[in-house]
Amino acid sequence: MNRLFDLLYNQLNKNPLEASMNARNSDGSWKSYSTEDVKNYAEQAASGLLKLGLKPGDKVAMVIYKNRPEWVIMDFALQMSGMVSIPLYPTISISEYEYILNEAEVKAAFCGGLDLYDKFTSTRKNVPGLEHIYTFDQVEGRPFWKEILDTEDLVKIEEIKKQITGNDLVTIIYTSGTTGFPKGVMLTHENVMHVILETSSFLEIDPGEKVLSFLPLCHIYERAVSLAWFYLGTSIYFCGTDNLSGPQGDLASVQPVAFTTVPRLLEKVYEAIYNKGLALKGIKKGLFFWALRLTDDFELDQELSPISKIKWRIADKLIFSKWRAALGDNVRMIITGSAPCPLKIIRVFCAAGINVREAYGLTETAPTLTVNGLEPGGSVIGSVGYAINGVELYIDSSSGEYNDDEGEILAIGPNVMSGYYKKPEINERVFKEIEGRKWFCTGDIGKLIKGPNGKEFLKITDRKKELLKTSGGKYVAPAPIENRIKENFVIDQIMVIGDKQKFVSALIVPSEDGLKNWCTHKNIKWTNLEDMVKQERIIAKYQKVIDKYNPEFSHIEQIKKFRLVPAVWLPIHEDNSEAELTPTLKLKRRVIREKYKSEIQEIYA
Repeated sequence: MNRLFDLLYNQLNKNPLEASMNARNSDGSWKSYSTEDVKNYAEQAASGLLKLGLKPGDKVAMVIYKNRPEWVIMDFALQMSGMVSIPLYPTISISEYEYILNEAEVKAAFCGGLDLYDKFTSTRKNVPGLEHIYTFDQVEGRPFWKEILDTEDLVKIEEIKKQITGNDLVTIIYTSGTTGFPKGVMLTHENVMHVILETSSFLEIDPGEKVLSFLPLCHIYERAVSLAWFYLGTSIYFCGTDNLSGPQGDLASVQPVAFTTVPRLLEKVYEAIYNKGLALKGIKKGLFFWALRLTDDFELDQELSPISKIKWRIADKLIFSKWRAALGDNVRMIITGSAPCPLKIIRVFCAAGINVREAYGLTETAPTLTVNGLEPGGSVIGSVGYAINGVELYIDSSSGEYNDDEGEILAIGPNVMSGYYKKPEINERVFKEIEGRKWFCTGDIGKLIKGPNGKEFLKITDRKKELLKTSGGKYVAPAPIENRIKENFVIDQIMVIGDKQKFVSALIVPSEDGLKNWCTHKNIKWTNLEDMVKQERIIAKYQKVIDKYNPEFSHIEQIKKFRLVPAVWLPIHEDNSEAELTPTLKLKRRVIREKYKSEIQEIYA
């Protein structure tokens, strides 16, 4: 297998499923597509694309708000017909759509949900090459995707499939980016297939078991994992993040054994658990926080004394079992990536019997470079794991900006992109030749440490372009500071600032629920967030939080001042104002600095 559509036929031949892909109907029931259904729809859609006048090599955009089987079916159809998919985020601006559609020379688009059809239609006057727009939702007056289904060119599709190799371009993924217009990452079938085949063994999922998919399929992270689920023969349930929890939610309904997520969603689950604990009374509250304290020193593969085993059994029966039940009572593994996961979150979930494993990669590496495994000694909390087979890592400290064992992470392997689309000048900068070999420069800073299984585990310390340099010439990595402090239940977001300044400071977005609970506990009357952040007792509370964490960092890294920001940082705003987060929930530091320019000036006045 070296073409991605081979995965569909592999499932059909080895482990055909009656419920290969599933999604909610409008009435809340689940609709299932069998492996045979997926294959038939994909082949007929591929034939229909040819009938539209499209040909191998043409670019086709796809965008949805919520994961759905039709997106995957159309992805397979594009692969079979030799076309190149351009997956897009639903939350980017019309100007960004126009930029991408023009640069990629997109000829057709398939979209689903709310205003996306209108968005694409509005781009037509500035994107003359966009010939066809179809919707995944059947709405009168709008072309429906099933209208292209056709069987006339199935023989031609078979001929095209035979010509496709693993080295052929399969997708161009435009990175969300924290600044400027995005860049198109060119990935081949082989780039993505290497990751799928080399990471599937880490998933430890049996054929027919159920998994949940809610991270955006337009991101290579969820897309590659979904294809790995196909390879493993699992039953995929697509959903959004709006109905995950609760007795009627998707977790309770599906009872999945695994899913992927980003740390922010795990943080929100933890915050909800913590706030429920705060609301308890008497002995129940005491037991809750006793169990939570047990997790502070949790380590993977730890050996417990007989007394400790009894304590953990009690904590599991009374507290942790309820946490597992909240996630469907069946979850064995959660894979987190895209951003650093706070150590507290990993320890709490793992201690509760829910294996959280952190992995690392980039869109440019399709995406996986390293993984933490489930096997004994195969994971180190605080690391992003060890390199998958075929991938080599190199820590480049030649710039002299970092500690002796730290440097920029470089990678080489079959999964590394062929380059950025139409960006030869940037391609020159992101690849570095060392002793005759071209290494991809990740832009991340890290170091390698020895793990219990003898392998080298990677620790990420920061983003190269996000390093601050104080006016005293000292470099500060914001991410580790932010991730540690964000573990506190009264903090929703924090951004460390201080570039070219005498000291480090921070903008803090309070967690409204967490702060409300604290105010209730302290008998402080709640009005609204904007008023509360001005109160001396509230400011003193946040100063106490900062004072708690500051000693964990060097003197130059410690936060000397902060400002509370009564807002919510989001990847999209209804008023179309510029978002503070990327679609993958990373901080847009340039945007935040501009939005809070006056607050930052006050800090350093």
